Amino acid sequence: MRIAPLLAALLWAAPALAMGPVRHDISAELVPPLGTLRVTDRVTLPDDALPAPDGTIAFTLHGALKVTGGRPAVARGELRAGTADDPVPQRRHTVPMPADRVLTLTYSGSVRHAVTDGGGTPGLIDPEGALLSGTSHWYPQFGTEMVTFSVTVTTPPGWRAVSQGARTAAAVTDGKATVTWTEDHPQDEIHLVAGPLTEFNLPGSSPVSQVFLRTPPEGAADQELADRYLTATALYLDLYADLLGPYPYAKFALVENFWETGYGMPSFTLLGPTVIRLPFIADTSYPHEILHNWWGNGVFVQENGNWAEGLTAYLADHELKARHGQGAEYRRDALTGFWDYVKAGNDTTLVDFRARHDRASQAVGYGKGMMLFHMLRAQLGDAAFFAGLRDLYLTRRFTRAGYDDIARALGHASGRDLRPEFQQWTRRLGGPALAVSEVAAETADGKHQLRFTLAQTQPGPPYILYVPVRIAVDGQEAPVARTVRLSRPRQTVTLPLPGRPTHLSVDPEFDVFRKPDPAEIPPALSGLFGAETPLFVLPAAAPAPLQEAYRALAMAWDSPPERIVLDSTIDALPGGAAVWVLGWDNRFVPQAGNALVAQGNALLLADGVVFAEGVLGSAGHAVAFTATDGARDGAPLGWIGAATPEQLAALARKLPHYGQYGYVAFRAAGMESVLKGRWQGGEGPLSVPVP
Repeated sequence: MRIAPLLAALLWAAPALAMGPVRHDISAELVPPLGTLRVTDRVTLPDDALPAPDGTIAFTLHGALKVTGGRPAVARGELRAGTADDPVPQRRHTVPMPADRVLTLTYSGSVRHAVTDGGGTPGLIDPEGALLSGTSHWYPQFGTEMVTFSVTVTTPPGWRAVSQGARTAAAVTDGKATVTWTEDHPQDEIHLVAGPLTEFNLPGSSPVSQVFLRTPPEGAADQELADRYLTATALYLDLYADLLGPYPYAKFALVENFWETGYGMPSFTLLGPTVIRLPFIADTSYPHEILHNWWGNGVFVQENGNWAEGLTAYLADHELKARHGQGAEYRRDALTGFWDYVKAGNDTTLVDFRARHDRASQAVGYGKGMMLFHMLRAQLGDAAFFAGLRDLYLTRRFTRAGYDDIARALGHASGRDLRPEFQQWTRRLGGPALAVSEVAAETADGKHQLRFTLAQTQPGPPYILYVPVRIAVDGQEAPVARTVRLSRPRQTVTLPLPGRPTHLSVDPEFDVFRKPDPAEIPPALSGLFGAETPLFVLPAAAPAPLQEAYRALAMAWDSPPERIVLDSTIDALPGGAAVWVLGWDNRFVPQAGNALVAQGNALLLADGVVFAEGVLGSAGHAVAFTATDGARDGAPLGWIGAATPEQLAALARKLPHYGQYGYVAFRAAGMESVLKGRWQGGEGPLSVPVP
C-alpha cells in the first residue's frame, strides 16, 4: 500500500487518471551483479483511458530506466527528482494513444537504492536479492490506476522469483530459471522479489501454501522451519476464510529476505531472516500478514485513511490475545501507547493516517484504529459486525475502499446509521476521558437500583460512547454487566439491580477508546519513550568508553545534548520530569532502587536485580525498568544497567520495541531477551465502592 507515492503520481501524470485497470504482460531479466534489469512490457489500456488534448497519453518510469524501443514511438520527457514521499527519480514519457490501446515498451537500466537505517528501500536489485514494487517505478505507471498482469522473470542459476497470484509456468534453460506469475484480479501495484531461495510446499494445499527460504552457502535450507510456517499458513488461511469469506488468491507464500523486513504483499509476505526464526512469530505476527490478504491486499485502501492496519490488528493480533484471556491487557497497552506517544504536535486523525513511520503514527493507525473496530463489534454484536465485514469483503474485493464504505456495510448489516460514530472517531484528534461521581445505592418501590453520574471531561464536544459498567451486588457472585450510552458531557444514570450494589466499575476492561487515569495504568517504558525531552543522567564513575556509550544511547533516542548530564553535576533529580538513570554505578541508583521496591516485588542490588521471576546478575545481563518515583511526586523514572558499550548499542536499538513493558532483561551474550514483564495496575477513580 503506497498511498503517498500514488498521490504524487496523481499530480504528475494527471491526463490519464480516470481509468479502469491497466494490463501489463511483462518479460523481465534480472542481472543482480550489475543491479540492472531488462524489460519488455506489452501494455493494454482500458477502454476508458482518455488521451490528452494533443492525442497523447503519459506515463512515468524510473529515471534510470532507458526506453530503447516502443510501439508507437515514445517521446522522452522531463526528469523529476525524488521527493520525501516518492524518493525515486522519475521520467515522464508520452506516446500517441494507440488505436488498439496496446503499446509495447522495451527498457533497461539500474534500480539500486540502498537500504536505509530504518530498513526500507524503494527498490533494490543486488547480488544478495531483489525487491521491486510500484514505488520502484520499474514498470510504466499512468497515474493511480490499478493493474492486472503476467510477469515472466528470468534470474541467475539458483535464484527464484516471486510475485502476486498464481505461478503459471516455470522452467530452467541454460542454467537460468524462468518463472511466470499471473494475477488477473485488479491490484494496487506489481511486486517482484527474488534471490537464492529454496522452495517448500504443503502437498495438496488449496490455496497453495509455500515457503521460500534463503539457500545457505553450504548445506540445505531449514525443512523444520519451513514446515512450521506451512502448517501455520494452512491453519490461518482456513480460520480467516471461515470468518470473512474465501481467500482471494491462488497461493500464500512466506519469502525470506536478506535484511530485516516485515512486508505484506498480496499473496505473500517478505520477512527478515532473524524474525522468522523467532519461535513465537508463526502464531503472533505471522497471522497479521496472512489476514492482510483480506484487508489491505484484498480490499485495497483508498487515500483517505489507511483503515486496514487497525482492522487487521484487531482481527489478528488482538483476537489471538483475547483467545488466551489477554484481550483487556492488549487494549490497555494500546491506550497506554497512544497517550504516551501521541502529543498535540504529532497527533493525526484516522482519515489522515497513511502508514506507520514512528511510535506516534503506529499508536494512531494501529492502536486507535484497532479500538474503533473493537467498539463497533461491542456495539453491534458479533452477528451484525461480521456480516457487515463479510459483505464489505465480497462486494469491494479487488477495489479500493474507505471508512465511508465500512460505515455503510456495517450500518446495512445492523440496520443503524453509523456515520456519526465514524465521523467522531476518524476525523477528530485525541479521544474522550471519563469521570464518575455521585454514586449512590437507592431503593424504589422496594427494589434496588444504583444511581451515578458519568461525565466526559475532554475538551471539545462530547462523543457518542457505549460504556460498559460492572456492578457488584450483595449475594451474587458474578457482577451485573450493563452498557450505558453516553452522548452528553454529563449524564446521570439509574440502573435497576437484583440486590444492593456494593461496587461500581466503569469500563474495567478498557473496551472504550479513552484516556486512562494514571492510577489505572502501570508504568511502562513507553511513558519514558513518549516523554518530551526526558533527562538522561550518566554515571561519572563509569569508565570513559562506557560513559560515552550511555551518551550515545541517549542521543540515539533523540535527546538534545543539554538534556544529558553527569550525576556529579546535579544535586537531585528534577521533580515532575521523566528521568533516565543510567548505570550500575550511578549515584542515584538508591533512588531508583526505592522506586523499584515501591513499584512491585523487585529489588535493585549493587550487582543485580531481583524480580519475581528470578535474580539477574549484572555480569551476565543488561537490564532496564521503569517505576513511579514517589520521591518526585510520582514522576516516571527509568533505569538501565549494562556492562559494555556493545550491550548499550544493542539496547539503543532493541529497547524502544519493548515500550509496553515495565521491565526487561537481556542475556549479555548475544543480547537475547530473557525477561519482560508488566507491573500490576491499580483500579483508578473509575472503580468506586458504593456507599
